[in-house]
Amino acid sequence: MQAAAQACEDKKGLDTRILELDPIDSGLSDFFLITSAMNDRQAVAIADEVEHRLKKEYGVVPNSVEGRKQGDWVLLDYVDFVIHVFLSERRAFYDIERLRKSARPLTPAEFDAELKAALAARTAAVRKKAAANAKGGAKKPAHNAPAAKKTPTKAAGKKAIPKKAAPKKAALKKSATAKTKAKKAGIES
Repeated sequence: MQAAAQACEDKKGLDTRILELDPIDSGLSDFFLITSAMNDRQAVAIADEVEHRLKKEYGVVPNSVEGRKQGDWVLLDYVDFVIHVFLSERRAFYDIERLRKSARPLTPAEFDAELKAALAARTAAVRKKAAANAKGGAKKPAHNAPAAKKTPTKAAGKKAIPKKAAPKKAALKKSATAKTKAKKAGIES
């Protein structure tokens, strides 16, 4: 998202905003990035730069692209976030910020600061957990914890027989018993 916002700024996009969408209100995407252009050629150039940069740096391509031919509203759908590049008068007309009242508007700098704070909090939590694990060492299993499964064994001194091998041995024993009975009866097979 930051790379897309930076691409908008580098191509002179105006009033670039990020809307953090309310999860209840929006089931399709998490964020909208909205920026304005002075003319249709600039709008297409901004969209092209965003697409190029995200593909080059992260290997992601938009799920769909709309409005590139007209250039008055170019939409790049990356599923988790959607980028809207408007002509200034189109942006004022559609006023997506007003339509998404439950969305929280952020500037790219605010978004970046919040992302860094969230990453710092996650890192601190992971380090705290790792320190607790290192300090406590390997703990013994609780009384209610199931014991490790053991392979079945016969009486002491005999080999352990895996469960899958037992049916084969029983089948062989039955066929050997049948041959023995046949020999006793005087019938050769």
